[in-house]
Amino acid sequence: MTANDWPDLAQHLGGELRHLRVGASDVMKGFSGIAQAALAPGALDVKTKELIALAISIATRCDDCIAFHPKAAVERGATREEVLETLGMAIYMGAGPAAMYASHALGAFSQFAEVKAKSANKSANI
Repeated sequence: MTANDWPDLAQHLGGELRHLRVGASDVMKGFSGIAQAALAPGALDVKTKELIALAISIATRCDDCIAFHPKAAVERGATREEVLETLGMAIYMGAGPAAMYASHALGAFSQFAEVKAKSANKSANI
């Protein structure tokens, strides 16, 4: 199995997941129920839901998820063009949230620096 042999990785992970289903059966039954409910056709069709799962797999950097969701997208009839647009959104959302969280980190730094400065001023005035 190589890192780029996604079908082989999916097959390998399937075996590992079977062991997990036995060892943590109640949890895995619950997870399976969530998956079935999430993938049930509704306002969004199953193909669209798999494309969303693929995008989230990328944004969260889940290699193992990438071994499953492209296959499911193919099985649901996704086209290469649809997958490419999905990948574009994943790239966008991977970068956009990082920029938003960076602004939070900068704000936190500024607040902590202000608290430290106030504390230092109080100490100097004593």
